[in-house]
Amino acid sequence: MLAVVGKIPPKLMEKIVYMRLGALDPNVLVGPAIGEDAAIIDLNDGRVLIVHNDAITGASEILGWLAVNIVANDIAVRGAKPRWFLISLFLPEGSSENLLEEVMTQIDRAAKDLGIMVIGGHTETTSGLDRPIAGTTALGIAEKNRIVTTSGARVGDYLIMTKTAAIEGTAILCTDFADTLMDRGVAENVLKRGSRFIANVSVMKEALALAEEGLATAMHDPTEGGLLGGVAELAYASHKTIELWANKVPIAEETRIVTDVLGVDALRLISSGSLIASIPPSKVDKAISTLHEIGVESTVIGRVKDYRGHLVESIGDQSITFLDEVYVADELFNLWKRLKS
Repeated sequence: MLAVVGKIPPKLMEKIVYMRLGALDPNVLVGPAIGEDAAIIDLNDGRVLIVHNDAITGASEILGWLAVNIVANDIAVRGAKPRWFLISLFLPEGSSENLLEEVMTQIDRAAKDLGIMVIGGHTETTSGLDRPIAGTTALGIAEKNRIVTTSGARVGDYLIMTKTAAIEGTAILCTDFADTLMDRGVAENVLKRGSRFIANVSVMKEALALAEEGLATAMHDPTEGGLLGGVAELAYASHKTIELWANKVPIAEETRIVTDVLGVDALRLISSGSLIASIPPSKVDKAISTLHEIGVESTVIGRVKDYRGHLVESIGDQSITFLDEVYVADELFNLWKRLKS
């Protein structure tokens, strides 16, 4: 039995999934790998096709919006503009037409905002579901010499992050768990502000800006497992140790309030909306100013080191925590199990 909720642990992926990938194709420059955001396929004309597939299972009220933005992010961190989108949407048996309309309205709005076309998919009602879930795919094309991977971090690079931690998680908590939070004394205006974090889950603008200027050696979109999980994945993919200055990670007031009330670690809460990137020391100031010019604030939160037995050395105010495994269980799935069962 798979005794996990959320992503399958890396050891099982390597043991079962990555050993069964069909016929190998030499045009696939980057295929399935822990920490890598999207496949890179050589088109043999100086360009590459970027493809990513993901799933939305931990949110329901804002599923359509997240469905587009989450996969679009994984294309953007490769240095490519996402152009096309497909979705397989599974609705609980007995769902109303209003639910389908709401999900598709969110998809349409998000896709238009990002300049993406919905080109296909599959839609059905499915027995046994207690909330809608979706499988999503996005595609884009980039110049081969401009692509960025998760595995490119170099010793001495600084790690920067944009915005604040747990942006997506905050929006989900303030919508899907709003009643619980209000029952525990969280003010309605805090929930309204937190729910509006959903507008900030895209990292396309900042990822493309860093790629365009050639400033990042590696970029990653921290999703499930939160910022800590994203940092661990970047370290794993790059075969490095990352010293994370956890006490310098910016966390919004709304995030602190709702995570404290629910007993959630904000650094382990799903964090789409915050880009992490490794930047050479000589380019850090340029990277921060480039992001500032497009209206995106960023913070230096760590440094890349030679691998020395730990993926992440997380430095707090009074302690150091070592993370040796790349898999970080996301707090959101524990909440669903604890509070929605």
